[in-house]
Amino acid sequence: MKQMKLWMFAAILTFCGAIGAQAQVMKGADLEKYAKERYGDKWLDAARNLAEGLTLDKNESLTYQQVIEAPGKTKQQLYVALNYWATATFKDKQAITLNDKEAGCIIITSTIPDIAEHMGTINRYAVSITPVIRIDIKDGKVRVTYTVQTYDVLADLSGGWLSPFEKDNKTFGDSKRKKDDKTNAMLYDQQWEIAHHYPFVEKDPQKRTCAKALVMTHAYSNAIMDKVEEAVKNGIIGNEDEDW
Repeated sequence: MKQMKLWMFAAILTFCGAIGAQAQVMKGADLEKYAKERYGDKWLDAARNLAEGLTLDKNESLTYQQVIEAPGKTKQQLYVALNYWATATFKDKQAITLNDKEAGCIIITSTIPDIAEHMGTINRYAVSITPVIRIDIKDGKVRVTYTVQTYDVLADLSGGWLSPFEKDNKTFGDSKRKKDDKTNAMLYDQQWEIAHHYPFVEKDPQKRTCAKALVMTHAYSNAIMDKVEEAVKNGIIGNEDEDW
């Protein structure tokens, strides 16, 4: 009996570990490594090269779309698998903004903090993105649409190389500050429209910041597509078949 309890406990830990591993698509450091492996570590060149194959949509958003074939799987089976993936991956209760079984549609909106950080002449910038991920489900296929229109930027007036503030007064903007926290006058929020920045606009005073932001945004879209495809084909822990 004791041995059975130990086995059950180990099984629970294994299961929780599998779910925990899915608690986020990819950590920031892993995402940067992934981006560098695919596109190199020269952000300006990588962004310029990527832009040659990118087209902004009619709303001037960066949009990616992929159809994943799932022969033999019903709409209901695919919905269950992807609802499971979305719930296990995005822990923020507000992230899943639409979950409609009948329509076969799941929409996820989740902020990815700190995808790029850059120290400029006066300011220091920390960039986050909030992609809208839409998953449409039919019998035998899934369509994933990933859209980002703006970079969410936290600028720090005291963080630049030539900032007029003394070293002891520099705050070096914390991109993890609480939403709507306005207590630090050195920090302010901006939204940069992707279409109006490098590499879509060559003469951009924030081109170094935006170059890395674009590459990381693109890399995250690939990671999302890969994870959804894996969930469609194999589930998130690999044993969700109906023979049990």
